[in-house]
Amino acid sequence: MESSISTWVREAVDRVQVIDMHTHLFPPSFASLWRSGADGVLTYHYLIAEAIRAGGRSPEWFYALPPREQAAWVYEQLFARTSPLSEAAMGVVAIARAFGVDLKRDGIEGLRAALQDEPSDAYAERVFQLAGVDRVVMTNDPLDATERAHWLDGRPVHPRYLAALRLDPFLGDWGALRERLAAVGVSVSSAADSADLAEVRRFLEGWIARMRPVYLAFSAPPEFAYPTDFTASRVLDACILPLCREYGLPLALMIGVRRQVNPRLREAGDASGRANLTAVLRLASSNPEVRFFVTVLSREDQHELVVLARKFANLLPFGCWWFVNTETLTREISALRLELLGPTFVLQHSDARVLEHLVYKWRNARALAVDVLVHKYTQLAEAGWPVTRDEIERVVKRLFRDNFLEAAGAV
Repeated sequence: MESSISTWVREAVDRVQVIDMHTHLFPPSFASLWRSGADGVLTYHYLIAEAIRAGGRSPEWFYALPPREQAAWVYEQLFARTSPLSEAAMGVVAIARAFGVDLKRDGIEGLRAALQDEPSDAYAERVFQLAGVDRVVMTNDPLDATERAHWLDGRPVHPRYLAALRLDPFLGDWGALRERLAAVGVSVSSAADSADLAEVRRFLEGWIARMRPVYLAFSAPPEFAYPTDFTASRVLDACILPLCREYGLPLALMIGVRRQVNPRLREAGDASGRANLTAVLRLASSNPEVRFFVTVLSREDQHELVVLARKFANLLPFGCWWFVNTETLTREISALRLELLGPTFVLQHSDARVLEHLVYKWRNARALAVDVLVHKYTQLAEAGWPVTRDEIERVVKRLFRDNFLEAAGAV
């Protein structure tokens, strides 16, 4: 029976077409925001931080280099001078192999020849096929000038790309939000009174109509709390949560990022911290009609999140984000979630920032699923349950796509 279970799990995992519920990717029609190719892969912020640590150069020296030289220097530090053993560096090897490149033999020029850096529907389709990904969810900021221009120009969005409206500017400093809103012709006062909040809600409502997001998203610091006397709490109560209820949109909370602990590293300078999950408890309990997608950045917060999800059916844990997206921790976290929630969570998301990341991130996620599910189904069979191929296929589909689609109302 054990060999049958292993075969059934592997076949189901290999076949499933993924819905990647959180990425930073854009369709080829958003050309200036598109990111792909060898130099993009090698200048991923994970690898930048590792290379600066390994190479003995300052961040200022590195960022003064042209992008092509940055990529070559990262390659020299992490691949030519040592073994690429980190999760991110090994991912580059996996991408190379998927495109028929022997990275050790062909080097960076072989990778550059194989990967395409120009926006292309055909190339995007090839990557989606290699990764076994059906659709991805973007991260969309209506206050970002470059992205805003694409939306306002009516650029077509390929059906493989779904929108998620990013709320970070709206749940941060009110003064900074006022400036950003003013830049797009929206005026609010320093008082953040009911009229101001109504204006913010109208603005967001207009962008919900334009983007048609599958959820609203907020990347929160460890100190995020609810309710509070701060303006962010009022924006949640007066704008965000009512919009979630009115439009049936989930609110995704990604909690625990500590921004710019080393600003010299720029995008690579963020770190993690312990979350205040009492905020999640209060949000889920006081808004039972709103669905909350939650992921946390600290390993120490994972158990508390899962226990909360047992108590609130409107809370859906998803993926292993950023610093917990490593082989050691994804296995531990996913097994814990199965043990306490059954298959009622989203196994993984890629957080991909470069198109080709889909290839290695989902290769790793599939290996994780096989490892954890073979173990659990073998235990289940030994306990006396007659495991079938069909039920394994149904559970795999739930973990990789259906749980998200159902919770997002996007079936």
